[in-house]
Amino acid sequence: MTTSPTAERRRLINLAYRMLGSFAEAEDVAQETYARWYALSPRQREAVASPGGWLTKVAGRICLDVLRSARARRERYVGAWIPEPLPAPTEWSAGAGDGDTGDPADRVTLDESVGMAFLVVLDAMTPAERVAFVLHDVFRYSFAEVADIVGRTPAACRRLAVSARRRVDASRPPSPSPSPSQRSRVVQEFKEAWEAKDIHALVGLLDADATAVGDGGGGGGVSALTHPIEGAEQVARFFAGRIAPDRLTLRTCTVNGQPGLAAHRDGAVLSVYAFDTADGRIRRIWAVLNPEKLRYWKSG
Repeated sequence: MTTSPTAERRRLINLAYRMLGSFAEAEDVAQETYARWYALSPRQREAVASPGGWLTKVAGRICLDVLRSARARRERYVGAWIPEPLPAPTEWSAGAGDGDTGDPADRVTLDESVGMAFLVVLDAMTPAERVAFVLHDVFRYSFAEVADIVGRTPAACRRLAVSARRRVDASRPPSPSPSPSQRSRVVQEFKEAWEAKDIHALVGLLDADATAVGDGGGGGGVSALTHPIEGAEQVARFFAGRIAPDRLTLRTCTVNGQPGLAAHRDGAVLSVYAFDTADGRIRRIWAVLNPEKLRYWKSG
């Protein structure tokens, strides 16, 4: 292999996380891909002209299979399914996952293509659309290469990517994206209003059509919102009635590269909140309470 296995593994995890929205599943995909590589005989491996291309093809096909089976699993999931939130390097739990104690930036590059809003749109796509779009638009593979992975013609893959691109474009607000400082300010003000249970202040920070979605998990161990909460006042009243200041501590953090909040209790992270903002107001809130999706978050 011309590049190091570690570098290739990082690339596969980056690719698989964007395809699946789950870091744990992305690690599994990388592990399975390497298991298939080392199952080849030395002569078979030597015959592979591009080991990196071979690994990508196998990982892409595994992701397709996972996405197809995930549809059936998520039909039985309690509440909404939200992509697994990724912490910033300083919030990463050392030793979580496969034993690699390096920070997550070494494994997943935190850019726009892992923003929660972006991943939620990806999750609404068909498996073939998602794989074609991620491979071509995010990782810049040619449609000929994508076709070899998806098992369709290059022209069909181009159509898949165009359809996916329309979904992404339709999800974006017409106004320019807020700056990092603007996002941070809005999230900080939301935290303060939430802690104060100030419904009026919360309503002022929310878009009139704001929605809040919660993911408590499919096992029934954590309460989940079975339906999104819609409307600024309804969302504000829900959050104002939820926090118990004597039991929970809200902390600002970074969720998938953007400002967010984490609720701590007795040294453990109980929930993580991601936000989508536009024009100085919060459009969407994603609350992840599923413990399985918070295993990589540092307690404290």
